[in-house]
Amino acid sequence: MRIVFFGTPEFAVPSLEALHRAGHEILLVASRPDRPAGRRLQVSTPAVAAYAGRHGLPLVQPEKAGADEFYLPFRNLAPEAAVVVAYGKLISPRLLRVPARGFINVHPSLLPRHRGPSPVAWAIASGDAETGVSTMLLDEGMDTGPVLLQRAVTIHPRERTGQLEERLARLGAELLVETLSGLQTGTVAPQPQDDSVATVTPKLDRKMARIDWSLPATQLALRCRAFDPWPGLFCTFRGARVKIHGLDASPHHAGGAAPGTVLACAPDGITVQCGGETQALLTELQREGKRRLPADAFLLGERVAPGERFR
Repeated sequence: MRIVFFGTPEFAVPSLEALHRAGHEILLVASRPDRPAGRRLQVSTPAVAAYAGRHGLPLVQPEKAGADEFYLPFRNLAPEAAVVVAYGKLISPRLLRVPARGFINVHPSLLPRHRGPSPVAWAIASGDAETGVSTMLLDEGMDTGPVLLQRAVTIHPRERTGQLEERLARLGAELLVETLSGLQTGTVAPQPQDDSVATVTPKLDRKMARIDWSLPATQLALRCRAFDPWPGLFCTFRGARVKIHGLDASPHHAGGAAPGTVLACAPDGITVQCGGETQALLTELQREGKRRLPADAFLLGERVAPGERFR
């Protein structure tokens, strides 16, 4: 097919690479503009734009894809289909009407579950046993268009968002090529979603990183995995910020202590009181401005004692 590709982060690169390798004609790659990133605010090029540059693919990085400066050249290209993978902005209605076969989106969830901007993280945070990838036709709603194909995968017990995203990116690339082939041969047909069972994920926010010790330990353990690599989890200890990189729910249950209270210290972790008479085991911690440490090294440096509190 003659395709225009919309994508921005590393997650989208395998899909663009798969289309390129499968022999589809990439008329244009649209990615978000370069932006300052990191503590030093150095200008960073999106992964998709970098891939397009390395492989000589025509590239644009519009501030507003719906503006005439992009829309008119896009319309003149007359693409057979457009593909969207983690572009980062809603596609305007007039763009949706241009490709003959519409806009095909690769979405990392089993729609209609986990619509919205953070489906991978919230699949883990929700304690789902499985997730997957859906290809769908975009409409004017938020991930509400008809589904084309789906593939499910099991979420591993200790898997974190970054690791799961890597698996889903590769699976999504394979499913995208299969979807386009099916559309060409007529073996793939769009199926409407069941809106009555849909869930919508909120956008990840820095405020979500602050630990609420009154939550059950199982929920905090899920969030520790779900919010890695961003926004992470943190609390305060002795007035300074501490990031928590490793947190497991303990099988032991006990009440009486205030949430956040240190109950025990051992080489394998720091046991902390949580809500619902549950306990968490902190296995990897990081003082602000210092490197991350396993619990035994953190205990050696900080001399944590039972009765102290993480707040």
